[in-house]
Amino acid sequence: MYKPDNWVVLKITYNNKRTFKVLGGWSGGYLHGDSWRLNSGVVRVEETEHHWDFIGHSGSVYHCHKDRYGISMSIGHVIKDLQDRFGDDVKVMESNTFWSEVDYD
Repeated sequence: MYKPDNWVVLKITYNNKRTFKVLGGWSGGYLHGDSWRLNSGVVRVEETEHHWDFIGHSGSVYHCHKDRYGISMSIGHVIKDLQDRFGDDVKVMESNTFWSEVDYD
């Protein structure tokens, strides 16, 4: 289970197919720099009181705190790079999205 310090969901369109991926960021310290991870693609979501659990194609779970949605330094450069390379095919989803109602198929 991955527990990012901050996170966003990217909507990626490729060859007329749409997928949603969690981009998680972890803040490092002096000895360990910031890091990030992009999941394999969301297949379903489960909600708890304070978290969204995003289950990926690979079976991984991203346990994302509801109050930590947003772009930080640890993931901002990744989003910029993806958008520079793929343009409007990569979009950051709105923070007020009700994740369990998104059609991930």
